[in-house]
Amino acid sequence: MTQINQNQSTRDHVDHRLERLMFFSDAVFAIAITLLVIEIKVPHLQSGSLDEAWRSLVALLPNFGGYILSFLVIGRFWMAHHATLQAPENHISQLMWPNLILLMAVAFMPFASANMAENLINRGPMIFYNYALLAVALASAWVVFIATKPEYVRSSITTHDRAVMRGRSLGVVVTVLLTLCASHFVTGGISQILLAFMFLFQRLAIWMITLRLEPAKKEELE
Repeated sequence: MTQINQNQSTRDHVDHRLERLMFFSDAVFAIAITLLVIEIKVPHLQSGSLDEAWRSLVALLPNFGGYILSFLVIGRFWMAHHATLQAPENHISQLMWPNLILLMAVAFMPFASANMAENLINRGPMIFYNYALLAVALASAWVVFIATKPEYVRSSITTHDRAVMRGRSLGVVVTVLLTLCASHFVTGGISQILLAFMFLFQRLAIWMITLRLEPAKKEELE
């Protein structure tokens, strides 16, 4: 009976400092996503014409595109961040500054997104957006690599799990770097299409990291 109570106590244990870090981070991500739609200005119609209403909405298509792109990108970073903070057994003090820098970069994305959407014919705002996105990707990878250190993770997190989380974060960095390079040469937002292939670069990074684990596994078996 005592053993059962101890196991139940272990399962019910909550590190409130880690929990507060998660809640605060979730709030910043939620605010950043909300600000994306606030940056889309409501059109002021001069008449009751239906044609004018439709034309004003068509003129906002680049803004809608920027909103969708940034919503999905920030949402993907939130999903990765949520999974990452599930890995540590307890609060990690070394995680505070990297996480804060990540949130600062995420909170800046609504401005970068609006600037890009308003100036699609100019490569400058697009390049600026990709630099801002690269800052988020690098900060996110920083958080992932700290949170998945062997001495910090829960016992249920395997070496393969750690490799997958790290591979995904590196895949994002590679994708954004390629998008950034392409945006220096391509106009009209075409370079941003590369972001749609992020999952492929993530799978490639995961495969490369897990491939390096195979020799270690063989040595353990021998």
